Amino acid sequence: MDDVIELLRSEPALWIGIAVLFGLSIGSFLNVVVYRLPKMMEREWAAQCAELSGQAPEEQPTFNLAKPRSRCPSCSVPIGALQNLPLVSWIALRGRCAACGVAIPKRYPLVELATGAIAGFLAWHYGFGPAAVLAFVFCATLLALALIDFDTQLLPDGLTLPLIWAGLLVNIWGVFAPLQEAVVGAVAGYLSLWTVYWAFKLVTGKEGMGYGDFKLLAAIGAWLGWQALPLVILLSSLAGAVIGIGLIAAARLGRSVPMPFGPYLVIAGAVALVWGDAIVAGYLKLLG
Repeated sequence: MDDVIELLRSEPALWIGIAVLFGLSIGSFLNVVVYRLPKMMEREWAAQCAELSGQAPEEQPTFNLAKPRSRCPSCSVPIGALQNLPLVSWIALRGRCAACGVAIPKRYPLVELATGAIAGFLAWHYGFGPAAVLAFVFCATLLALALIDFDTQLLPDGLTLPLIWAGLLVNIWGVFAPLQEAVVGAVAGYLSLWTVYWAFKLVTGKEGMGYGDFKLLAAIGAWLGWQALPLVILLSSLAGAVIGIGLIAAARLGRSVPMPFGPYLVIAGAVALVWGDAIVAGYLKLLG
């Protein structure tokens, strides 16, 4: 084992290559999470509603992240192991189902490619060690949350709450921030958007965001510490404004159509993780 560790330390290209392959595999799993987790939540809500109304929950086949096997949504033929290799299978199949020939959504290989690229970049940025692995866990979870929020305007507690606790646990050893700053970051992250939510609701009578956004910012604060939160809020607001205006200008969204805020928090959190210190230092230098 010591020889393997020393080899990975001495050969950055090998470490980055392994990280990319691992990231591609995780990207394949993220596609499953993004598709199935919201449906699992809907089933749970339906069962709870039935229970509250005194009815027996409808019997349904097992549906979770492991079962049933992945299958083509068009012909329902199960996808074999060789047809489920990240990115490679999509290229070999020319982007079509092997059974019915229906086009496979390009988003699946794009998510795999993005996750592999993120893993490789973090392996290069942090070098061999736990920081790169933990940063990847953080970013991969953020990517899943962004995609789910974009699709459904939901930020599942099943991802945000473990992410908060994981950030606090990681920072017991001060990997990304001292523990005290991480605890304050989790609290401040939640309360800052909670305050904005209630201020907006009192003024307009409308809900400007959901509670999932509070928990997501709390998770980012738990991982990066409270000092990163002003930058995260600023960057997410800028990203939201630029992308939102772009979508409205392109006539893809009306002004009254709600837009999820989670993806912008994810972008800002990822930027702050990697370049936050440099951005703040550059800004202070300009002021000086």
